[in-house]
Amino acid sequence: MNLVTPDTGLLFWMVVIFGLVFLLLWKFGFPIITSMVEKRNRTIEKSLKDAKEVEAQMSAMVAEHAQMLEDARKEQAQILREAADTRSKLIADAKDQAREEAAKILADARAEIEAEKEAALRDVRKEVAVLSVSIAEKILRKELSEDKEQREYIDRMVDETVREQAQS
Repeated sequence: MNLVTPDTGLLFWMVVIFGLVFLLLWKFGFPIITSMVEKRNRTIEKSLKDAKEVEAQMSAMVAEHAQMLEDARKEQAQILREAADTRSKLIADAKDQAREEAAKILADARAEIEAEKEAALRDVRKEVAVLSVSIAEKILRKELSEDKEQREYIDRMVDETVREQAQS
């Protein structure tokens, strides 16, 4: 079967199905669509008629609205001046408050960092001490596994201590 040209059996069934769909639309779909289009036309005509009546009423109100618009512009200008003054004051207050908050947050952060730094240093020192004792213990166990080695180590330590005291 070639993908570009359909088979004759497929063509036959496509034509039959298209015919059935067209007949169903002709019988049921098209009458509904045409009635909806006619209903929409009537609605549009009525809306156009109503719009002309409203346009006539609107032309009578234009002068009144123009005066109201001028009054509103004057009031708007006054409100904008007051809002600009209020805004400037609020911005200045907010800047001052933000500076104070920033200084406070910065001071708190520095204190917290210093405290964490000290705690970390204590932890590191503690770990180093524990590791040092552990390493020293393992080395001494290995070196002092026999009595002869223990005596030699004690003699060597005594000699080093005597030398250190002599130099001091």
